[in-house]
Amino acid sequence: MNTTGVLADHQIREMIAEGRIASDQPVTDGQVQPASLDLRLGDVAYRVRASFLAGRQRTVKDRLDDFKMHEVPLEGGAVLEKGCVYVAPLMERLSLPQGMTAAASAKSSIGRLDLLTRIITDHGVEFDRVPEGYDGPLYVEICPRSFSVVAQPGQMLNQIIFRQGKTLMSDEELAALHAQNPIVSGDPVISDGLGFSVDLRPAKGTLVGYRAKPHTGVVDLSKLDHYDPTEFWEEVHAKDGWIILDPGAFYILVSREAIVIPPMQAAEMAPYLAMVGEFRVHYAGFFDPGFGYAEAGGAGSRGVLEVRCHEAPFVLEHGQVVGRLVYEHMAAMPAALYGREIKSNYQGQGLKLSKHFRG
Repeated sequence: MNTTGVLADHQIREMIAEGRIASDQPVTDGQVQPASLDLRLGDVAYRVRASFLAGRQRTVKDRLDDFKMHEVPLEGGAVLEKGCVYVAPLMERLSLPQGMTAAASAKSSIGRLDLLTRIITDHGVEFDRVPEGYDGPLYVEICPRSFSVVAQPGQMLNQIIFRQGKTLMSDEELAALHAQNPIVSGDPVISDGLGFSVDLRPAKGTLVGYRAKPHTGVVDLSKLDHYDPTEFWEEVHAKDGWIILDPGAFYILVSREAIVIPPMQAAEMAPYLAMVGEFRVHYAGFFDPGFGYAEAGGAGSRGVLEVRCHEAPFVLEHGQVVGRLVYEHMAAMPAALYGREIKSNYQGQGLKLSKHFRG
């Protein structure tokens, strides 16, 4: 596989067939997305004293021996408590060829629950990154931050993409792409990717977002379209185009711009690296080819923003740039695009909570 770019669905299936992506439980077709693979929880999680990386000289198992407090069987469902840190083996393991790396991210629904999940590897020195030539198991660190959750084996909290060679698009390439096939509504802000801003002047009404309540029940990750949003979230309204973020609070907001990921591109959401240190846009990561693409039923799709304020209250203004999308070349055209073809949850979305909540 010599083509440069992010691997498409049929190329991921080739890696499964070759045994480069392997599992004791066969990888299912439903795990394969247009440019990513969903990863499944194993049957146990370990409560640990602190978050950790293995480091170049050690395995995750070595570090678990140092830091684990107790074992949590996941069969039948187990509560992972807010504010605690867990490490769980994943079902999948990798054997990457030279020249290929992988990068992981929380799935959209998991990010919207403020559930911090990060992939760690043996001998790893970064979260969510798998170096070229890696041959070994995968683990996920799980830290529920706003809500305790019920998790069980086989659930898919994370996704992983595979990169062959250098995949990033330059600003010049991005500008040319926009000129040929607009990737954002309005004039693009292109600098180390595509900048996007926050919408605090909605076309109708004053609802601009949601803030997680501090004391709630648990969210069972297996229950979809189930929970009453008012039991977990407070509505956030803006009458004058601004809101004040409270320190430590978690918000769901939405981008002002509609975003498009064409079929031969993928994208990753990154925080806006400006001299504004009072808040951070958390990111659930990857946007598959076809997100927001009109031909895949996605016209008008916005980016949902997961925002946490830091030490001081901070005024967030309508149109303020809060993040950027880093676009990448695909290695091949996907067999299926995000959206209608695979019944994606968030195609055509506006302001939207995770799929666990009604409405």
